[in-house]
Amino acid sequence: MENIFFTDEYFMKYALVEAKKAFDSGEVPVGCVIVANNQIIGKGHNLTERLNDVTAHAEMQAITAAAGYLGAKYLNECTLYVTLEPCVMCAGAIFWAQVGKVVFGATDDKRGFEKAMINLHPKTKIEKGVLAIEASDLMSAFFKNLR
Repeated sequence: MENIFFTDEYFMKYALVEAKKAFDSGEVPVGCVIVANNQIIGKGHNLTERLNDVTAHAEMQAITAAAGYLGAKYLNECTLYVTLEPCVMCAGAIFWAQVGKVVFGATDDKRGFEKAMINLHPKTKIEKGVLAIEASDLMSAFFKNLR
């Protein structure tokens, strides 16, 4: 029986913790966790500035960690929670990893995969808008601090 305490909001809060880590270290505040059987098996936040690597997005970090944990490249039994709609690059990685479900918070009207009309794997379920206000507020605060 599935535990009712493990909701999308529950795990998105962990993704927001990751986003706050990015925020605190001067990175664009995006956080991600990957869950299998109600357990976080991968997590990450943006590290593009720290690593000088444009591919070091939160989703990429979390996918690598989850695949390492499972010892498998496919994440079809997993749910990926990310605070911001994935970009085209991350959507490609999500597609190839065959993630079972993607849950994201805020939409990204400039760089999001939906705006670019990119499709995820046909079997991937998508849920959007989960804790979107909290994710958007963190993003807004980050860019306000830059001005």
